Formats: sequence, structure tokens, C-alpha cells
Amino acid sequence: MQAASDVTGEPGRGSANEKVAVVTGAGSGIGRVVARHFLAAGWVVVLAGRRRAALVETAGGERGARIVPVDVADAQSVSAAFQEIERLTGRIDVLFNNAGTFGPRGEVDEIDPEEWARTLGVNLTGAFLCSAQAFRIMKQQDPRGGRIINNGSISAHAPRPLSAAYTASKHAVTGLTRSLDLDGRPYGITCGQIDIGNAATELLAGLGTDDGALQADGTLRPEPSFPVEEVGKAVLLMAELPASATVNSLVLTASGMPFAGRG
Repeated sequence: MQAASDVTGEPGRGSANEKVAVVTGAGSGIGRVVARHFLAAGWVVVLAGRRRAALVETAGGERGARIVPVDVADAQSVSAAFQEIERLTGRIDVLFNNAGTFGPRGEVDEIDPEEWARTLGVNLTGAFLCSAQAFRIMKQQDPRGGRIINNGSISAHAPRPLSAAYTASKHAVTGLTRSLDLDGRPYGITCGQIDIGNAATELLAGLGTDDGALQADGTLRPEPSFPVEEVGKAVLLMAELPASATVNSLVLTASGMPFAGRG
């Protein structure tokens, strides 16, 4: 599977002073918001995702946007996409592994093994494949190094009911984050993770948090949320730290949501 790109702004590589960020899952939700924050801050931003039309909408005609369709769960697609990214930009300063899916809901004996594998394929294998390609480029570029930021979830700390596939994938992403940060040390590559709870996105709406989300005791309770734009600010903050500093783990939640404590 080959990647094809659109350059919505000026063609060719950015100037030596421009920083390059790759955002996966950039066609909607958190990915779209984060990509637009990077663009507003003057970055060259590669918008990566499955739906070209959605990526074009995210780009909004910004000169710094580069569009590269990709299926993050497909190794061949990811390899082709990052070759195209390298051709377009010449380097990668930040990779934000954001593409993800909530996957099947149900008790463990109710989950279709194919849906389980599909969820891990996007959330975990997708982050692995993109990180491996970014590592390759970051190790070779001049100046060497870069930053990988993984979008985890508060499910990496505490699960929601009926979410075994999603929760397992996000716990595994935490292990990947820590391993990448360790293995990247000789090359100036750092890796941190942002774990988000109840940012107001379409995914959150699908969980029914406004009308009543399923709680551990079986009850349904409305949960607070916060503007997704705050996630864009937080990821940009992590990205723009000097190379001498890293946010290893950032937990960003809606104030008062049932995450810490007993309700």
C-alpha cells in the first residue's frame, strides 16, 4: 500500500528554522485540535490519517500543512507514508501518536477476538509502527534526535467497565512509551505520554458521559468534561520544551470526574 501526499501550502521542505511535527489521526477529534495548535504556532505539520477529505478539512489551507494518508495498523502503509514524509520535510522533530479506536464494549467473554486484535492493531501496533519509522529518521537526521508523544488514556491507570480491549491496549502503550524513552537516549530521542480523561470529543459523547456513563458499581452517572482545545495546548507545551527537558507522563482530566477517589 502506497502513501500519497497533498501539500496544501508551499511545496518542498521547510526552512532550517521550521520544526516538523507528525500527527496521526489528524482528521478528527484530538488529532485535529492538536494539529491546528501546531500549525498556529508556526510548525510544519504532517497530517496523517485514513481519510484524505478529513485531513484536508483539518489543514484548512494552512501553508505549513502536509497531508499524508496512512493506515497506521498496516506496516506497508506506514513505511510508505514515512518515506513520503521524509521526502516532503527532510526531518521529524515531533511525532504525536494519536490514532486510536475505543474498540468493542462488553465483558471479556463477549468480545470478538477479531475486534480485540483490530483494537490492539490500531492503538498499540500503530503506535509501534509509526514510532519505529520516526526513530529511523530521527537517528539519521542532522541535528539528530526528536520527541515522540504518545496519546494514552486514563484507562492506562484505571479502566472503564466493559473495556478490556481498549484498556489493555492503553496499558501496553505505557510500556511502549517507557521503552522508547529508554532506547532513544543514545540518539537524543525522548518519549512521553499524555493520558487524557473526558476531553469533549465525539468519542466521549459515544460513551454517554453527558447523560450517564456506566460506573464501576453498575450505576449510570453524568460525568464532567473539559474543552478539547486544552489538549492541544498541553501537547504543544510538551513538544516545545527544550531537548534538555521531557514530560514523561502528563495526566489531564476534567475537574471532578470519577477517576481519583471513591466517586
